[in-house]
Amino acid sequence: MDQPLARRSVLGLIGVSGCALLAWPPRAQADARRLPLQLTPAEWKRKLGPQRFAVLREADTERPFSSPLNKEHRRGTFRCAGCERPVFASATKFDSGTGWPSFFQPLPGAVATRSDRTMLMTRTEVQCARCGGHLGHVFDDGPKPTGKRYCMNGLALTFSPA
Repeated sequence: MDQPLARRSVLGLIGVSGCALLAWPPRAQADARRLPLQLTPAEWKRKLGPQRFAVLREADTERPFSSPLNKEHRRGTFRCAGCERPVFASATKFDSGTGWPSFFQPLPGAVATRSDRTMLMTRTEVQCARCGGHLGHVFDDGPKPTGKRYCMNGLALTFSPA
């Protein structure tokens, strides 16, 4: 085998491996814990529609600054769009400047977290504690009193005014 062909083969293998690492582990994998609300993928697709299904069940991310919830400033409750569980009080919402609805604290027992090793980094994924829907991620760069920034997908949430 000549050198250029061997080099291209090795570089191609590295490229394919890198792409595989970006998607590993599979984000839509079944969760080991028993959730109070469980539906089949087909039931979730019917219930949520394609965009919300991609975010809540496949851990997709909506485009920044695309959610109408960024401009939601009324008193009320933000709920999981998958099961309507209350997850954030409006009093904990703040403008993070990131383009996604952000909160400094969830409601007690409303969310669960797990390690997310996609995108060649480790982040903390936030899921609805009732249905396991992917809500977003939490970071340690938020405001007082918690120092947390729960960066949520607007498609993963609904809003109920007080």
